[in-house]
Parts: sequence; structure tokens; C-alpha cells
Amino acid sequence: MSKTLIVGLGNPGDRYAGTRHNIGFDVVDLIASEHDLTFRTKTGAAPYAAAPGSMYGRNVVLIKPLTYMNRSGDAVAPVARFYKTHLEALIVIHDDIDIPLGRIRFMRSGGHGGHNGVRSIIQSLGSSDFPRLKIGINRPQGPMPVDRYVLSKFSSSEIPVKKAVETLCLRGIECYLKEGIDAAMNEFNGRTA
Repeated sequence: MSKTLIVGLGNPGDRYAGTRHNIGFDVVDLIASEHDLTFRTKTGAAPYAAAPGSMYGRNVVLIKPLTYMNRSGDAVAPVARFYKTHLEALIVIHDDIDIPLGRIRFMRSGGHGGHNGVRSIIQSLGSSDFPRLKIGINRPQGPMPVDRYVLSKFSSSEIPVKKAVETLCLRGIECYLKEGIDAAMNEFNGRTA
């Protein structure tokens, strides 16, 4: 039986925990916690953590690629093949610097928008026809390079907004699983946490 894959993007290891680039990991961790799902690490050439279970009548697997961000597709593509997941039943959750902090955007498909994790997944799947949940993290203010900014931690003033947007993502994924991507786009695009 095919499963819905909910993929959160991030970088493995303590040094990246709590950074802007790891908000995809944080959201799937929250989903796992809310639904009593447990991650188990699968080792190999492209390791990943998987938490299988049932949510709203759907068989789901939460996935955190444990490759580094720019090799996310190395883990995601084999997992999608293993679970016989159709692309429309694979949603990727990731940060987006072009969306303000506190806002999220569901998309049915699209390009990578400069995000190396999404670029890797598109290359490995050979298609960009899979849903996304983009989480705004703002653009860097001042001269900080983007690559350094996305690996920086949220400031103390941003933490409450981060937590609120993670809860918004939780509700959005619930809507996606129950009603589909169009309903999630209609209800959550443009909403602010």
C-alpha cells in the first residue's frame, strides 16, 4: 500500500539544531510529537529518520533526510520508491527566505527557488511535481550572506513567532491530509501566525 510522505528538510547534528534552515525538521518533530510517532534512523549511503503511522485515516511516514541539505534527494527518492509514493502524495516542508517570518505557503509544485534541498530532491526524483509547504524565515538584514543567515539561529524575539508558525504548519498539514493541497492552499496561504 502506498503511503503519504511528509518530508521535513534540515541538516543533521547539534550544531544545526534551531537554525532557520532546520525549521522543516522542527515541524515534522512537532507533528510526530502531536501524533505519538517515533523516529527511527535508517543507515546506509543516504541515511534518514522515519516515523511511520496513521493520521486522519491516511498511512503516513514522516521523513527527515540525514544527508546534508544539498543531498536531501539522495534520501528522499529511494524512500519514495520504497513506499511506492506518488509524487502528489509527497509533501516537502522547508524554509523560504522570500516569505516573511510568521507566514507559510502551500504549493502544488514549482521550481527550487534557490533552495538547495529542494533542488536536490527535484534532481533525484526527475520531477518538480510534488507539493511543498514553505515556511517564511525573512531575508537577511544588512550585509550577511544568505548561506550564513540560513544557518543562523532565530533571535529571542523571533522564537515566539517561530513556535506560532510551527503550530500553523501543524494545522496546515492536517488540512492537507484531510482535504488535499487545494484546500490547504486556500485556507493557509496568506495567513499569518
